[in-house]
Amino acid sequence: MTSQNKTEQLTKVVDELTKLGTNIIIAEINYGYEYKSHPELRGKNPSKREHIKKLLAECRKHNVRLIPQFQCLGHQSWRKNVFPLLLKYPQFDERLGKYGKNEQIYCRSWCPLHPGVNRIVFDLMDELILVFEADALHVGMDEVFLIGEDSCPRCRGKNKAKLFAKAVNDYHKHLVKKHKIEMLMWGDRLIDAGRIKYGKWEASANGTAGAINMIPKDIIICDWHYEKRDKYESIPMFLKKGFRVWPAGWKKLEATMALIEYSRSFENQRMLGHLNTTWGAVPIKDFTKFKPILYATIYFR
Repeated sequence: MTSQNKTEQLTKVVDELTKLGTNIIIAEINYGYEYKSHPELRGKNPSKREHIKKLLAECRKHNVRLIPQFQCLGHQSWRKNVFPLLLKYPQFDERLGKYGKNEQIYCRSWCPLHPGVNRIVFDLMDELILVFEADALHVGMDEVFLIGEDSCPRCRGKNKAKLFAKAVNDYHKHLVKKHKIEMLMWGDRLIDAGRIKYGKWEASANGTAGAINMIPKDIIICDWHYEKRDKYESIPMFLKKGFRVWPAGWKKLEATMALIEYSRSFENQRMLGHLNTTWGAVPIKDFTKFKPILYATIYFR
């Protein structure tokens, strides 16, 4: 939902989604809002206040909780495109001066130790909280591969788990302690790829996993898995650590079915339903025809 058009499209399908049983929608906004505090960080064709308010009204009409997402730390570029924060403030880049066309990297990250980055990011968060009248915010933080880089004068040589935890705790302090709202994040960087053999995408092979023991337990962990497995060992791990866990699937129906069946085998009040992601696999207008969504909503009726 990074543009005005997508916001309007989503508003049109809320009614049909709720008929299936959807009760929460997470809208990834990032730079797709007409920010007032930092207009230089508006993306192309951003949603305006009135578009968000129409979406919010439609969600409330159908008793749907609407949660904005702002992708923090990683995912600050895609292919050759650098996103507004690092484009306008290149000094925040974890790999300052390297990979001009994003070659040899997946996505850029901002430096968690730069003294200026949180002030700007918190301004953007505050605007989203206000316009969404939000009681929660999803901070992303998945697939952070660039952290503690040698090219960063502040992070060079530092413990990557501590760096990651520092970022998580900064956002928690701002959202939970200051604004008194809930915080959600993706869980992959908290999973040790050496212990749970998911690979470097679904788990961390770059030293951030130790952060799991350094962050508050009231954060909701969105534990994403897109492949079919016999078991998803991170789910009981997060539960054992004391987190609420919201398992998330994607486009493979058999994988979604397996993840739901496995997660529901744990009779634990901190196990929270199922989160369907779409990630461009289906047009917004066809969300109600997307088989993983259909299966999940039928399962939880």
